[in-house]
Amino acid sequence: MDRMVPQRKMTFYQPNTNDDSSREQVRVPNVIALVGLPARGKTYISHKLCRYLNWIGIKTRAFNVGEYRRKACDFSNEGKSDFFNPQNLRAVKIRDECARLAMEDMGQYLENKEGEVAIFDATNTTRERRKWLVDFCKKEDRDPKFRIFFVESVCDDPEIINSNIAEVKISSPDYVGRMTEEQARDDFVRRIENYKSQYETLDEELDDELSFIRVINAGRSFYVHNVNGHVQSRVVYFLMNIHLLPRSIYLTRHGESEYNRIGRLGGDSPLSDNGLTYAQKLREYFEKENVPGDLRIWSSQKIRAAQTANHMKDLAAHVEYWKVLDEIDAGICEGLTYEDFQARYPKQFAERDKDKYHYRYPSGESYEDLVARLEPVIMELERQSNVLVVSHQAVLRCILAYFDNKNRSELPYLNVPLHTIIKLTPKAYSCEIEMFKFKIDAVDTYRAKPNEPVDNGNGNHSSLEWEYSNETTLCHSP
Repeated sequence: MDRMVPQRKMTFYQPNTNDDSSREQVRVPNVIALVGLPARGKTYISHKLCRYLNWIGIKTRAFNVGEYRRKACDFSNEGKSDFFNPQNLRAVKIRDECARLAMEDMGQYLENKEGEVAIFDATNTTRERRKWLVDFCKKEDRDPKFRIFFVESVCDDPEIINSNIAEVKISSPDYVGRMTEEQARDDFVRRIENYKSQYETLDEELDDELSFIRVINAGRSFYVHNVNGHVQSRVVYFLMNIHLLPRSIYLTRHGESEYNRIGRLGGDSPLSDNGLTYAQKLREYFEKENVPGDLRIWSSQKIRAAQTANHMKDLAAHVEYWKVLDEIDAGICEGLTYEDFQARYPKQFAERDKDKYHYRYPSGESYEDLVARLEPVIMELERQSNVLVVSHQAVLRCILAYFDNKNRSELPYLNVPLHTIIKLTPKAYSCEIEMFKFKIDAVDTYRAKPNEPVDNGNGNHSSLEWEYSNETTLCHSP
């Protein structure tokens, strides 16, 4: 598949064989510690990594030392750039105490088995600070000891740094509502200089005993050292597939199908007349959208999705049809209505309502299976620039849950209505989600969670005189 990313350089180093009992154990808690100067995308990496690990079923929580610092002192009085000067001993003491509190909370989180992975989001720019963190994870009375992996984000590309600074001065809680953008930029640049004066990068010789990856210039190249265990391998796999460049991802279901009209599950029916109208209007939307760069279209191989995507073939750089984007397999229930399903298989129907995420259709799939099936799609979405995904309700729920950081209980009930475009724009501290509902008739296929009020997603769309109406939300990562 073609990829709109720079050529990536990768260097791997064989694990050493020092005496570390945690290397011999399989199921041990993992700490992922960020390293790097400000404006190098550490918190962006932390948010995305936390979201990814939770999405694939590895319970993860991020501990951001900056949040502890903001609680400890009033930034308007204490937190300007001088607060990060290593010669400011009072501030150093406060920052060290905030790091200690974050570490202790992280330790309790892992020791109490609330999760499997903790992400320690801080600059960790000195060898002394990193040793403190390693010693905390390897405490003699801790059994099992925590396995620690450092992720260093290194960047000397002025364009990337300036882009990150621009994003931070707009989005960071340190600056929003406290000073002008120009003041924020000047202050943040001085903060970076304070960190530079004491920064010690990870080194394969000086830090030979550590496990780490160095992500260089937003993923143009990598250096991987001493990877140990499944979690660290997954982290490396993920980091090698993300980039920090601006782009948007568009999600849409196929137009209304003939099976939609009669309420049947799955199948491979063609579009209805309403669905064909939507396919044409979708094309017109993208003609006006003027997507920067090349637009890629990924469609499922089902007839209804392919018909929808085919209306746009000449607008895209590439159109690809992926079986992995096909709707969830309903097994023996394919082609049934919900009423048929409940009448023929009442026990199965009740089990699905009890735990929809884990429920597997007989001879079919569960949402849990679907998440595993879609992981390669998520990896490709993280690598690509602007992409339109034309797929199905269950599939798009899984993709939307990833970008919107929804948990397993929420995922199967996300509302993805027909004849709607969902535009996702990843940001440093959030993901902006816009929904464009077209004024084209379609059946409502949404089925609410049992014992909860029905929300068909149509109540807030009041601009019926427009071709489509728009809702925008900012969805923040943890």
